Amino acid sequence: MKSDIHPTYYPDAKVKCACGNHFTVGATVPEITVEVCAHCHPFFTGKAKMVDTAGKVERFKERMSRKTELGTARGGKKNKLAKREARRQAAKSADKE
Repeated sequence: MKSDIHPTYYPDAKVKCACGNHFTVGATVPEITVEVCAHCHPFFTGKAKMVDTAGKVERFKERMSRKTELGTARGGKKNKLAKREARRQAAKSADKE
């Protein structure tokens, strides 16, 4: 390994979060300041909210509702299978007669 090319490693680097939480990690800088940590992040706290930018969530829900409406208007897969089974039963009964 070449000497004097690697950064200094600090095994007890202090991390300060905007929420006030402090903890230590190994890093190449002695002190790190972060805005969000595992203590205050919505995913880890269970307070996650869906952030809607430019109405993407509404557009997705609208698209999915249109798909289900079209599926029920056409009959959907279950209706198609039921019709197929009814035709088979009719064909069997016609063959028996």
